[in-house]
Amino acid sequence: MLRGNSSLISWVLSDGKAGDELQALSVAEAMGLQPEIRRVRPGAPFTWAMPWGPIDPRERPGAPDSPTAGPYPDILIASGRRAVPYLRFVKRASGGRTYTVFLKDPRTGAETADFIWTPDYDRLRGPNVLTTLTPPHRVSDRRIEAARMHPDPRLASLPHPRVAVLVGGDSRHHRFTERDIALFVERLTILAESGAGLMMTASRRTPHPLREALADLSDRHGAFFWDGSGENPYVALLGLADFIVATADSSNMIGEAAASGKPILVFEPSGGHPKLAVYMQSLKAHGIVHPFDGRLVGRPYEPLNSTLKIAAAVVRGFSLHRRSLGLPDIAFSLEIS
Repeated sequence: MLRGNSSLISWVLSDGKAGDELQALSVAEAMGLQPEIRRVRPGAPFTWAMPWGPIDPRERPGAPDSPTAGPYPDILIASGRRAVPYLRFVKRASGGRTYTVFLKDPRTGAETADFIWTPDYDRLRGPNVLTTLTPPHRVSDRRIEAARMHPDPRLASLPHPRVAVLVGGDSRHHRFTERDIALFVERLTILAESGAGLMMTASRRTPHPLREALADLSDRHGAFFWDGSGENPYVALLGLADFIVATADSSNMIGEAAASGKPILVFEPSGGHPKLAVYMQSLKAHGIVHPFDGRLVGRPYEPLNSTLKIAAAVVRGFSLHRRSLGLPDIAFSLEIS
């Protein structure tokens, strides 16, 4: 991992949406930072103009529980449309001293932050913009290897081939209809009846009928279904799997799965989005993902994890920024985790 100086003040700033906050935390942690989490809560009418308008005046410094109160950070990592005005506010309030990082397209141009990361399928480009195929996340090579070396006892007795089943749920662009649920469970049942060891986990977005169907499948075929009790086995699933089945509603979840180097079989519920389609097509071209039709197909590949690449680029930009201000360099070291 990248290890930074613990004396640095760092913030992770978002409106609290899990996907945005976790991406920002993953980059901060890869740099060895221990960031303060700042969550913005703008209200109408200010949200209507975001990301272009000002911050909500009720969240300016001096207001109770203000997310913009100083001392201002050396580095700020933000994500999410509503975070954009706050990132710009902190940059100005710090007199330009804060190095600002934004994850995903801010919709306000490349000049919005000192450094911007976007997925390849976004169109934003610029000298301060880095694009990668997969998003940053907290699933490191080190954690996956530890899961392999010290198997979760709840999973260790399952037969091979072991199949991690990562289930998302309804989102802005996808919806699990009754037909989708029936088809997905039917295909998983084919795997279970073939002798595969299913290791299943759902998310907060998983609709109740699908969750119930997965639990019933687990009971009928001796599979594992995490019901939320005990330690979260998510990384253990990736470490012990021979194959991974994932639903297409979450680009983050599929990006995490790609860090395992295991073939990913993707089930697509109703709906979709052109950008997600481009993302999936790129992963297919790399031999990483395949359609899920109830069969286990695909071969292992070189694990794909963009988090360290993004963190390293942030460190380079931050170092140049400090030199431009006449500040001493910070010692960061890059290690393969």
